[in-house]
Amino acid sequence: MAAAVGAPGAAQEADLALSEPAAGRFAALALKCVGREYPNKLDHVMNAAEEVKGPQALHPAFYGCFDWHSSVHGHWMLVRLLKEHPAMPRAAEARAALDAHLTPERIAGEVAYLDQPGRRSFERTYGWAWLLKLSAELRTWDDPQARRWSAALQPLADRLAAQFMAFLPKQTYPIRTGVHPNTAFSLHLALDQARAAGDATLEALIGERARTYFARDRRGPLAWEPGGEDFLSPCLEEAALMAEVLPRARFARWLDGFLPGLPKGLTPAVVTDRTDPKLVHLDGLNLSRARALYEIAEALGPKDPRRGALVAAGDRHARASLPHLASGSYEGEHWLATFAVQMLAARQALGH
Repeated sequence: MAAAVGAPGAAQEADLALSEPAAGRFAALALKCVGREYPNKLDHVMNAAEEVKGPQALHPAFYGCFDWHSSVHGHWMLVRLLKEHPAMPRAAEARAALDAHLTPERIAGEVAYLDQPGRRSFERTYGWAWLLKLSAELRTWDDPQARRWSAALQPLADRLAAQFMAFLPKQTYPIRTGVHPNTAFSLHLALDQARAAGDATLEALIGERARTYFARDRRGPLAWEPGGEDFLSPCLEEAALMAEVLPRARFARWLDGFLPGLPKGLTPAVVTDRTDPKLVHLDGLNLSRARALYEIAEALGPKDPRRGALVAAGDRHARASLPHLASGSYEGEHWLATFAVQMLAARQALGH
């Protein structure tokens, strides 16, 4: 998917830039799955026999990409790519897919699904957060179609923002896993929506929860990572979130106490089988680690002596997995490109 790693210098910078041809290749991966109903892994509580239905009947907007949250973030990726490269290859197909799925009728079906008994924890909080991230991306795009899609999505975004507001005060303890339930990752995504929507109440709650959960943490067990099926680093996701909610100087002190010596000892994960749906998570881990390292470096600022080492470590992780996104195996192809685009956006924000 990415260009081969070349000689040091400008060529290596270029292979970690989201070029227009690369955007088209990423879009192609999303377009292969956002309208593909099967295979599908449903998270579905059935209240009666008549609720034994297929994915598209249950989720008229987000039925593709193997599961609901992957479909949501596949749509986010298409929006992000179109914003960055409106003339990219496959742009017309990407717009057509978004136009087909982000309609008031289809989104109403998604809201109706949440209204049924037993679904209060559906996609909590990973899928919720990706839906809010999609909403934030649309809100910040000055495009006539995007404004229409944003308006269509708004009832679902409002519903899930309200569910965050109701749930977070009850969540006494954060979830520190390296897979979907990770609290820090979801709070980070949801924070983007709070800021894009000007939702000061949600933003304040996320900041309060982040500080309550993590501000007193010391000596994070980074040496215990990764777990065998991680696609997130619990320690780095926590640090990337705290970079967003703490002032720069305070964050730098907090990081010294939480991850002293970062990124010393941090090496890319090895993926032995990209056809295995759990082992391929480790490609996602390399990409999400890279993104978190870039975000931490950006938060520390250009004068911090750790910045260069953090960016270099991020680059090593990125290059370990970028060439393997189009593996030919649906286990990784239905979701990894999203993590790559998110990572490349974070690297671009460094100003390199």
